[in-house]
Amino acid sequence: MDSPIRELLRSPDFLRLWLVGAFANAMRWLELLASGLFAWEATHSAFAVTVVVALRQVPQLLFGAFAGALSEALNRKLIFMLALVVPALISTLQATLAATGHLEVWHVAVANLVSGTMWSTEMSTRRRMVGEVAGPHRIVTAIALDSVTSAATRAIGPLLGGIAFQWLGMKGAYTITALVQFAGAFAIAGLVHAQVTRRLDFVRIPHEIAEGLRFAWTRPTILLVFGITIVTNAFAFAYSGLVAPLGQGAFQVSPALVGLLAAGEPLGALIGGALIAAGFLRMDRRLAFAGGAALFMAALILMALSPFYWLAFALLVLGGFGTAGFGNMQSTLMLTEAPPEMRSRLMGVVTMCIGTAPLGQLAAGAISDAIGPRGAVIAMAVTGLVLTALMVAAVRRRPPTPPPP
Repeated sequence: MDSPIRELLRSPDFLRLWLVGAFANAMRWLELLASGLFAWEATHSAFAVTVVVALRQVPQLLFGAFAGALSEALNRKLIFMLALVVPALISTLQATLAATGHLEVWHVAVANLVSGTMWSTEMSTRRRMVGEVAGPHRIVTAIALDSVTSAATRAIGPLLGGIAFQWLGMKGAYTITALVQFAGAFAIAGLVHAQVTRRLDFVRIPHEIAEGLRFAWTRPTILLVFGITIVTNAFAFAYSGLVAPLGQGAFQVSPALVGLLAAGEPLGALIGGALIAAGFLRMDRRLAFAGGAALFMAALILMALSPFYWLAFALLVLGGFGTAGFGNMQSTLMLTEAPPEMRSRLMGVVTMCIGTAPLGQLAAGAISDAIGPRGAVIAMAVTGLVLTALMVAAVRRRPPTPPPP
């Protein structure tokens, strides 16, 4: 009897969604690190770096819920293809500006904002399609495998970004991302995806989002997902905007080693996620979600206190085991707790919660300019730990509600 993973990998449609998502996400993280390094070299301001990085993610906060409602009415395959083609065109323009010597920080900032707007559709389109293609009996395995791959792209992307920036410059980095995303759109064109759509009514979208939130209020687990997703992204993942100042400022290493530092947490998440997908790690889903977030924040505090680069890297790898539980269970809890007709809009709300990361990055950047990147990471992570503990305590007081049939 084949394992669930082998069954999934025999599905051509799952394979397309999985591989294209992997390559596209790697390119997003490559650009994110390269843009941060470019801004740091141009300004030597941690706040300027966090602004440039934050603009890539702030559309998730602004448009995530809207994208979720939109993807219930429009063809998700078409939305996903646009989310590949538009950033590819933007990357082509950026590569051209860099090749002619005209690329400036504001160009990179605007490009991050536009490409980030398309990225805001990821959770409610491609990630939902992964679950749909897998089917109810394989959804946990499919999301675990996709989360493992997502962690791998967050490790490989920044590492490639540091190497590409050091050896090829911004011209080479953007050329690579443009070619990969164009290829991804071509591959998705052959995807067979059946979807029940309904008439798009922009007037009803706010009502539908509100309806989803009212349903979420009756489900403590969904509320926990929303709350801890906000805290983890705003107070823990805010460190990602300070990777360049930490690496080149605090630890004084090369751009390639800055990329390796950025890859530390995703590397740990990759190993932890693989253990979950293979069934070696089994625990209560809510515990894995909240406990994983707490472990990540504790590791960040220790990383910021580390006097040595390699110890900091090892601590980030340890923190990645926490984000493995957090990331795997984030989508799994939503897809198993919410009824099918509400999944896209609630996944869109999760995207909004993820979109609070830029606010944390901006706060961390401002704090860093005042007390340094180490102090900023510690202040943000300690606050996140306290808020996580308070939310878990609040949810435990509410009686659990069984998931919808």
